[in-house]
Amino acid sequence: MRFCSLGSGSSGNASLVEASQGITSTLLLVDCGFSLRELTRRMARAGCTPEQLDGVFVTHEHGDHVGCALSLSRRHRVPLWTSRGTWRAISQRHGTPELPPDLLHLVKDDEVLDLGDLRLRPFAVPHDAAEPLQLLCEDGRHRLGILTDVGSAPDSLVQRLQGLDGLLLECNHDEDMLRNGPYPASLKRRILGTHGHLSNALAASILERCGHADLQWVIAAHLSERNNLPALAFEALARALDDRRPERVLVADPLQGLDWQILD
Repeated sequence: MRFCSLGSGSSGNASLVEASQGITSTLLLVDCGFSLRELTRRMARAGCTPEQLDGVFVTHEHGDHVGCALSLSRRHRVPLWTSRGTWRAISQRHGTPELPPDLLHLVKDDEVLDLGDLRLRPFAVPHDAAEPLQLLCEDGRHRLGILTDVGSAPDSLVQRLQGLDGLLLECNHDEDMLRNGPYPASLKRRILGTHGHLSNALAASILERCGHADLQWVIAAHLSERNNLPALAFEALARALDDRRPERVLVADPLQGLDWQILD
């Protein structure tokens, strides 16, 4: 299995996950927070095209995650998975979207989805969206966790993240930078709330609570360009791993993302 980030921040989020079994392979897009033209350009940079996608999973309805998902699905006949609440919120915001029934798949917390060489396990998270789901991806040998856009980490959530080989983990903000920064008080309260976004410190706490003996990669994701610094996110996660293998920690650039990382 391998994965990469096409971009991870307030301007747009999208990740690719690919699993191969012998002569077959499966390519999944998780979130789609760009225009179709921009997504195509970023996929080309990763060495692939929208036509190669086997599916797209939309975690929630916010624009920096849903982006061109509907037009992508329609134009390239890519099946789309999302929660019923997310689909309802998209419909309320944009009118009932036109998507052929064979392309739309509504899923729920803890449902197991088989997509080619991948097994997907969505799980519910606390975030200020209608029915947000984050995702575990498995290929029979490896487990990758994707956890962005979440405001707190109850034990039930952390339990889902045990025994991972890779983890894409939100490090949205440094609390001091956010509190002392230019955002209005209402926005600061939203981000800091239990249904907001993960700080570096809270992300590190989640990592500490995970069993990470087999963790090959942990990627700091969804960094705020105004309220965080890559060095601060890296330091927090490396410390959570007891600095034993800081080379396992990488930071996804908010604009450029991160190249392919292999789980072996």
